[in-house]
Amino acid sequence: MGVKGEIVIYTDGACSGNPGPGGWAAILRWNHHTKEISGFEAHSTNNRMELRAVIEALKCLKKKSIPVRVVTDSKYIQHAFTKKWIDNWIRKGWLTASKEPVKNRELWEELLALSKSHKIEWAWTRGHAEDEMNNRCDELAREQIERHR
Repeated sequence: MGVKGEIVIYTDGACSGNPGPGGWAAILRWNHHTKEISGFEAHSTNNRMELRAVIEALKCLKKKSIPVRVVTDSKYIQHAFTKKWIDNWIRKGWLTASKEPVKNRELWEELLALSKSHKIEWAWTRGHAEDEMNNRCDELAREQIERHR
């Protein structure tokens, strides 16, 4: 659940085909409360849905400067912050180490802006494994895809 006063956010994204119809989901837990959110995009990618899940979860937070732990099965998202990839992309004009434009830049910029309002710990969990909350997020994201078929 997390330490008292901390919000724990579990996220996942899914895509049927890549690209294809996509779903995202997040579970926010604080004190003894839980909130599930999810959504759909008709044409997306796995990475876009992973990003959208974190973005939409952070948008739900009313108070700024709250300790937040984001638990994701996307090493791409986790490493962007913990290994400072995002800082390097910005320094290089939103280019990757291979000098290619960063994909989904608009989502990264939105996530970066939202993340500046909170003290965030970025945690990784293995997807489709034994993390109950990650599995629930996956289920919610896939339900969104099925609902829109």
